[in-house]
Amino acid sequence: MSTYLLINILIIFFPLVLSFDKNLMFYKKVPYVLQSIAFISTAYIVWDVIATERGDWAFNPEHLIGFYILDLPLEEILFFITVPYACIFIFETVSFYVKEVKFNFNNKLFLISAVLLIIFGIIFYNQNYTFTVSIFTAAFFIGAILFNKYLLASRNFWITMLISFLPFLIVNYFLTSIPVVTYNDAAFSAMRFITIPYEDFLYSFSMISLWILFYELAKEKKK
Repeated sequence: MSTYLLINILIIFFPLVLSFDKNLMFYKKVPYVLQSIAFISTAYIVWDVIATERGDWAFNPEHLIGFYILDLPLEEILFFITVPYACIFIFETVSFYVKEVKFNFNNKLFLISAVLLIIFGIIFYNQNYTFTVSIFTAAFFIGAILFNKYLLASRNFWITMLISFLPFLIVNYFLTSIPVVTYNDAAFSAMRFITIPYEDFLYSFSMISLWILFYELAKEKKK
């Protein structure tokens, strides 16, 4: 078994098993999870294909099974399924067990953040990873303001983000230290937290946030 495949299995194992918990009954919400994955993961996979083709990052064949889709390892495609499933499961678990509290945030704060991220991306447009992840993060803030401003004020959303970043650090550390994924220093700031590029923090924040946003929108549409 490849290292990357094993990581994918470990990511989804407990959320998948606990999906049938009689209290959470998360399995009933899987259709909304799949809608979010279909939309957001597809966008990130397209970016992934372009970035890999461009040489922003690469995958170590020693830790892969060797099967590719659109020139991406199968494990990389699975990553965009296992991670959102696990993160949305965390969000639903937090929402079930933690009483919701709405923060009194002014949406102008997030709009300013989006504008600053766009400016930051433009300034570093020659660093492909830095530019793209800045734009995607700005897109989340703008999307949330337009379509679900209450998500940004949700304490459970921010708790979910904090919890999700713990496995993010563990998984990304293994992916970048083994390494399973290698980065082209010209594509980002070349600054790292241990072995993790700083841009990965924005990358993960934007992905998890967008998955949750579109998951919530899918549930609202059903209602």
